[in-house]
Amino acid sequence: MKLEIGWLLILILCMCVLTGGDVCITGHDSGPVFEEQPSSVVYPEGLSKGTVTLNCQARASPAATYRWHVNGTNVPVGDPRYTLVAGNLVISGPQYGSDGGSYQCLAMNRCGTILSRVANLKFGYLHDFSGEGQSPQTVYEGAGAFLACQAPAHYPALSYRWFVNDFPSFVKPEGGRWFVSQVTGNLYLAKAEPNDTASYFCFTTIDMDISTKSTFSKANQLTVQPDGTGVKSAPAIKVRFPAETYALAGHTTQLECFAYGNPVPKLRWRKVDGLLPSKAGASAEGPILTLPEVTFHDEGVYECEAYNSEGRDKHQGRINVQAQPEWLQVMSDSEVEISSELHWTCVAAGKPRPSIRWLLEVNGGRLKVINLALEDSGMYQCVAENKHDTIYSNAELRVQVQAPDFRSNPVRRLVPAARGGQVMLECRPRAAPKPTLFWSRGTELLTNSSRVTVTPDGILWIHNISRADEGKYTCFAENYLGKANSTGHLSVRDATKITLAPSNADINQEENVTLQCHASHDPTMDLTFTWAHNGALLDLEDPTVPQFMAGSNTIGDLLIVSGQLSQAGTYSCTAQTVVDSASASAKLVVRGPPGPPGGLVVKNIAETSAELRWSRGYDNHSPIGKYVIMGCSPLSSGWRTMRTDPSNIEGNSESARVVGLLPWMDYEFQVIASNILGSGEPSMSSHTVRTQQAAPTVAPSGLGGGGGDRNELIITWTPMAREYQNGDGFGYILAFRKRNTPTWVVERVSNVESSRYVYSNQSLSPYCPFEVKIKAYNCKGEGPFSQIALVHSAEEEPTVAPSRINATALTAFEMQVSWDPVQHLSIRYWRQHEREAAADRVRTAGLETTARVAGLRPSTRYHVTVLAYNSAGTGPASPKSTVTTRRPPPNRPPGNVFWKTDGSWVTVRWDHVKALDNESAVLGYKVLYKHEGQSALKILDKGKTSVTLPLPKDNGYVVLEIRSWGEGGDGEINQISPPHGLRLTGLASCHTQKGTRT
Repeated sequence: MKLEIGWLLILILCMCVLTGGDVCITGHDSGPVFEEQPSSVVYPEGLSKGTVTLNCQARASPAATYRWHVNGTNVPVGDPRYTLVAGNLVISGPQYGSDGGSYQCLAMNRCGTILSRVANLKFGYLHDFSGEGQSPQTVYEGAGAFLACQAPAHYPALSYRWFVNDFPSFVKPEGGRWFVSQVTGNLYLAKAEPNDTASYFCFTTIDMDISTKSTFSKANQLTVQPDGTGVKSAPAIKVRFPAETYALAGHTTQLECFAYGNPVPKLRWRKVDGLLPSKAGASAEGPILTLPEVTFHDEGVYECEAYNSEGRDKHQGRINVQAQPEWLQVMSDSEVEISSELHWTCVAAGKPRPSIRWLLEVNGGRLKVINLALEDSGMYQCVAENKHDTIYSNAELRVQVQAPDFRSNPVRRLVPAARGGQVMLECRPRAAPKPTLFWSRGTELLTNSSRVTVTPDGILWIHNISRADEGKYTCFAENYLGKANSTGHLSVRDATKITLAPSNADINQEENVTLQCHASHDPTMDLTFTWAHNGALLDLEDPTVPQFMAGSNTIGDLLIVSGQLSQAGTYSCTAQTVVDSASASAKLVVRGPPGPPGGLVVKNIAETSAELRWSRGYDNHSPIGKYVIMGCSPLSSGWRTMRTDPSNIEGNSESARVVGLLPWMDYEFQVIASNILGSGEPSMSSHTVRTQQAAPTVAPSGLGGGGGDRNELIITWTPMAREYQNGDGFGYILAFRKRNTPTWVVERVSNVESSRYVYSNQSLSPYCPFEVKIKAYNCKGEGPFSQIALVHSAEEEPTVAPSRINATALTAFEMQVSWDPVQHLSIRYWRQHEREAAADRVRTAGLETTARVAGLRPSTRYHVTVLAYNSAGTGPASPKSTVTTRRPPPNRPPGNVFWKTDGSWVTVRWDHVKALDNESAVLGYKVLYKHEGQSALKILDKGKTSVTLPLPKDNGYVVLEIRSWGEGGDGEINQISPPHGLRLTGLASCHTQKGTRT
């Protein structure tokens, strides 16, 4: 950003307008100062009934009057289309031919005239699109395409959208396939798909100050032809931002970038010569990089990278930041005496460098460089301008003429002074031109001597004061317009003295210390104490400061609590009265951990190491014992201690080498010094540095694969993390061969994010074993190969059906199916009278030869087939087998349950369950005994309807489950709990002396 300085030694004149009128009255009148200035307006062309208001209001006394200029000539306010309301100019029915242009307001009163900034009145328009439509476009599926907008004539700038077939079905840019350029209006398609075939319309809008206007184009027909080859393509950037972009500081700038490709490319931005500004936000991964409120720090080279699995493309361009003029120093209103000189300075910054010019309107129209006259009073303006803007600064000059007058600033009536000290008496009357000044004591005219000094500007100094100097002193002032005088009385008092001065002190950090300060003074005056630290006055009333003053009228000791390094230095105690003061100082040394090292630089950066150099920081009065180097990278969560050479860095060192770094990685470093009192604050972080690139040192992991379509070999791996890439241009090298063959096939995969490679060859045999290995490469070379993994090519569907199928009903709800061994089987089963297409399935894996099928219906005939399957599909079905499930078990639990206890045993009895005709016969009973998570199962035949069981010794809770069983499976459960208290769970009960029955 460059500066332009303008000096005015009363005037560098660009414009002078002669006026007459009343004289500006000093102390009463004031020249105009703008409170509101006109702003530029865009008015719709052809709108005949509207109005435009250009604002102009100025503060002035007396009130300002106004005139307007358009394109340098007076606005004809007498014209009925122009109305002046206060200072505002109202234009009715603005017309393109006669009213467009640059407007300025002039505000004036008898003190002068000022000129406003320029406001432009321009006319906005948007013509219709050409009546001729564009030729239809045809593109193949997977290719890129664009449709040109060819916007009509317009002002101001347009915004663009596109809609499909019917309004308002607008194209949505989500997903990255579509992009509408706001520079050209063109619609871009990264990868065409068949359903993109449609009619597209370019929709344009202009935004004016009082309205908006939109129009849209004729249909643009796009036809996408299917392409079954699925050919992929690397990105190709088609929308490129300029090589040089000029941005205005404080405004938003945007760069556009869009690419064709299949798969649809992703986009990312970076700043080549620094870090990408964080304010770019989400736009850093989109087609439009947006930088709001641009500053000069944002200037530099920016790069857009488009990438997909097939490759990448890059484009670079530079952002140059410029700035509107901005005042750094302006002139201010000045009152100067007649016949003197005036110096005004205007300094403005901007890019390009602004030019400086001056505007003046003065009554009488005469300009003088020296010997200012009354008629030189007036309003002055300084103007700074470049191609981006023009700014104005105003000031009023008043030339004064007056006889000497002490009424507003007399000599002080009583001037106290201390014996042995010095005193100053001022004489500053109002007068123009400057008066002659002299002093007297009584009738004695004072002149310069060893103890008395009278300066040219009227100040009287008396040194080494004694009691004899008391008395009245008079100042006389005289110019050609008259004379005046003013008198004051000098009173001599006893001097203030320090009687006990503070002593130097030496403490460790966190210790307390008291600095003493006692004084004597004139008893007729109050005495106050103040303390200063390194020249800065201490606020001892601040509760956050750990120091306070303690003492009496003549004692002002300073107590410092828990002293810190920052509190070391020189402390000055001042005892002060209204006439004099006395001071004494002492030094406080605070010993503590070292201060931060300075001047940290990183040099000689290699692949895994870097040299650091620094300068010693302040040791805080305790020798530095050692240094520790801290570092951080994008992969670390914070600062960590780095390995160094030497491993222990001694306190007299000012350099070390950091080792064990990762190649091609960004790092920041800090240095921390320590001594016997602890570790100090870290140095300022170094600039971000990147280690040199190196060939990869490790192989990718997770190598495997298999599956896929016929004649394919699929190889998979885990993409390598950033810390193992070691350099740019990263990719993978795959080597594979049929097992027991000598020749390796080598393929390169250039995308760092790839995790899969598909090798297709019509001669590939199904499920053929391949030896596979992988290594990484970058621009510096290749890394080591991984260990060899065995991967099979895609399988072929089984061609043989399983044999010797046998299906057997196990219960009413379950059957068992068996077959001769085949890998990976699928069992289909369906009920009689159902279609086979609706069959349920059960899958097995490995070399199993049996499987259970559950969830069946009782007394139902089922058909069963068995099929072999693998990753390629399912083979033919076996011959159908038929099985009928058994009748269901009784749906009633054992009833009339009775139990009785005998010491630590309980005997449980129940009634026999009788099966119905449609139920399977009862073959026995199952009794499940549960106690505190442990259980035991007793199976009884149908002749037994009782069981004797032990009760727990700890009076714990016991649960019994009783159910019948038979060919159809297990029947319904009856659950009881007979502990010592004969409690029953979930059942009604009655009690007898012998026992309990339910």
